[in-house]
Amino acid sequence: MRAITLPIFKCLAALVVLLGWFAAPSQARQQVVDSGFDTPDLKAASLSQAPILDGLIDGDPAWTAVSAANGFTQTAPFDGQPASFDTMVRVGVHGSHLYVGVVLLDPDPSALIVSDRRRDASLGDSDSFRLILDTFKDQQNGFVFGTNVAGAEYDAQLIGSSGGGGFGGRMSGGSGGGLNVNWDASWEVVTQVTDQGWTAEFAIPFNTLRFPRQATQTWGINFERTIRRNNETAFWAPLERQFSLTRVTHAGTLSGLDVPDPRNLKLLPYALSSARHDFSVADPETDVATDFGADLKYSITPSLTLDATFNTDFAQVEVDEQQINLDRFSLFFPEKRPFFLENAGLFSVGESGETEVFFSRRIGIGEDGSTVPILGGVRVTGSVGEWKVGLLEMQTESVGNTLAASNFGVARVLREMKNRSAVGVLFTNRLETGDLAGDDNWNRVLAVDGRWGIGEYGTISGFVARSETPGLDGNATAAHFNASYSNERGILSLGYTEVAEDFNPGIGFLRRTDYRKLSTTVFSRWRPQDFIGIQELRPHVTYRGYWKRDGFQQTGYLHVDNHWEWRSGWEIHTGRNWTYEGLINGFQIADGISVPAGEYPHAEWQIVGMMPERSPVRAEVRLNRGGFFGGSRWAWVPEVSARYGEKVTAEVALGHNRVDIPEGQFITNLFRARASYSFTPRIYLQALGQYNDQSEQWSMNVRFGWLQQANTGLFVVYNSINRLDSLTMNDEFPGEPVVKGLTIKYAYLFDVYR
Repeated sequence: MRAITLPIFKCLAALVVLLGWFAAPSQARQQVVDSGFDTPDLKAASLSQAPILDGLIDGDPAWTAVSAANGFTQTAPFDGQPASFDTMVRVGVHGSHLYVGVVLLDPDPSALIVSDRRRDASLGDSDSFRLILDTFKDQQNGFVFGTNVAGAEYDAQLIGSSGGGGFGGRMSGGSGGGLNVNWDASWEVVTQVTDQGWTAEFAIPFNTLRFPRQATQTWGINFERTIRRNNETAFWAPLERQFSLTRVTHAGTLSGLDVPDPRNLKLLPYALSSARHDFSVADPETDVATDFGADLKYSITPSLTLDATFNTDFAQVEVDEQQINLDRFSLFFPEKRPFFLENAGLFSVGESGETEVFFSRRIGIGEDGSTVPILGGVRVTGSVGEWKVGLLEMQTESVGNTLAASNFGVARVLREMKNRSAVGVLFTNRLETGDLAGDDNWNRVLAVDGRWGIGEYGTISGFVARSETPGLDGNATAAHFNASYSNERGILSLGYTEVAEDFNPGIGFLRRTDYRKLSTTVFSRWRPQDFIGIQELRPHVTYRGYWKRDGFQQTGYLHVDNHWEWRSGWEIHTGRNWTYEGLINGFQIADGISVPAGEYPHAEWQIVGMMPERSPVRAEVRLNRGGFFGGSRWAWVPEVSARYGEKVTAEVALGHNRVDIPEGQFITNLFRARASYSFTPRIYLQALGQYNDQSEQWSMNVRFGWLQQANTGLFVVYNSINRLDSLTMNDEFPGEPVVKGLTIKYAYLFDVYR
């Protein structure tokens, strides 16, 4: 740790300056205050007829007498200033649907930046529009819907988040907390480019949403418009620059909603046929199988939903992106399977990606990533009065004579309060069942968590948990505490985590065990008036240290960096890292090369470069060069993406590590190539190819989808895994095949009450 101590003292002066930066009100903030921004209000119209869903607002009699919301305000590039071009939004109710009509004026429609039209495509690289609905007006949860000029269908679910701070990335907790971009719903949007700009029409069924049982309701609402060629982001309900659309505490009001009783009963049966050929066994044969199953969704009340599944299948879900592990701790892969995604954030307790009390990937996925058949399950989620509740019960089948069937149970109760505050309890239970089950093969965890919003910018959050596992009689507790303050100047945070040696979340995730962690961040934002075209400078310092509970330090990481963002969209990060690794036991880092026990203090340089998001061909590169486990490492991570109109997108990325340590030299490469062709927003062909020289194999995942509604339609999926050991690029064949499979699946949505 001595190697990190001196840099810490060298950084104290810079920290004092950064801390002082937070104390004074910024000029931008003062402009917002002086402007007297009030929370805007919009009254929902009762439409005499349903709009013609063609993307055209003018001339449609349904919209003729409906008043529009306008007057958007920028957060970038010039926060507090009016948007460059006008946007007019109309909201109406007819029958079982909520309709939103948007006119986005633009004096030069030929300059609109059109990008990916795939469902849930990122909207950040094109002209786009998004809205959020806080249907309970609790200022903590919401539903997000969006589109771009190409008519992409983008949706997400917000649970328990205030939408502020952060480092600008997409929020998505490991268990679905925050903004869950993998959530999919049934709704429609149509867009048109006109001689005055572009337009969009949304049709959102009420049974897609969750809300209180009241005849006339008032919701929170906000709208976001991105004008990509200006790198401009503007909102209807004004926000300070550190906040995003998900800051529902600052949302406007949508009043006068005459909501019908949304009777909701949906049945989603599927049938599939698959062929799989395993070349790794003697006398391989092609296994052909057929299968069927179904999901059911029923609204017990408008705010409480029952989901059931039988013989659950996720063949249409894209495979995981592979990772290279140059450390001795577990890798984390996010949840992608549709059944586990709705209201997933309700069950999210823990420190994301490190200590998750509940992690749904433990259900139906083995430790090695293999599929474990799910016989079925039920889930009840939503609100009962002032309480949010979640119940989940799943049953998996046994696999051969090696893996026993298991029953998984999860119960959650959460009470949300004013100013982003909440307190909750989570209980998980795992029990092996069937003939292969052992006598004491069970696990239980009880956790209590809370969040306290202090003023407009402060938050204190944390949890405590205890597990019970037969045979583990030591300390089985875990706790986490975090305090943060985030305003337009930047972010201050301090966190502490402790995980005891026998804490074992049987349906959770632990990156490492038996440790104490201290973390802190001082992250500032500065927007100069006129300095070489700079949009924002973000100097920051972060530190995180891990110790065994007996005091032995495992890891130390001090990061000093500055992000240089230009108004043109170019961005460069320049950083210096001081690292420390302490090994009680050695570990194998590569084939035939082990790192011995010892202490490894090092330093490295880091630089990141990113081209503007609006560029049709965009490159991003990350370089790290410095010490590594007694030697040196050079890491190079380039990524190039390209698009051709709204139909064709492609991405190529390489993770390259060149390691030279006293025990030996080695190189790792992780190559990923992704391409897609969108015939329409709901008909697509996607391919993901990956090469990992740690496992000496490459894989291919090709998916064709013809969507009807979210997660239903026709899917054709091809998977291949090939060995590459003992082969060169000059060999006649690309590799010895291991497994190849083809699956054809059809799922249909029966909306009983539609």
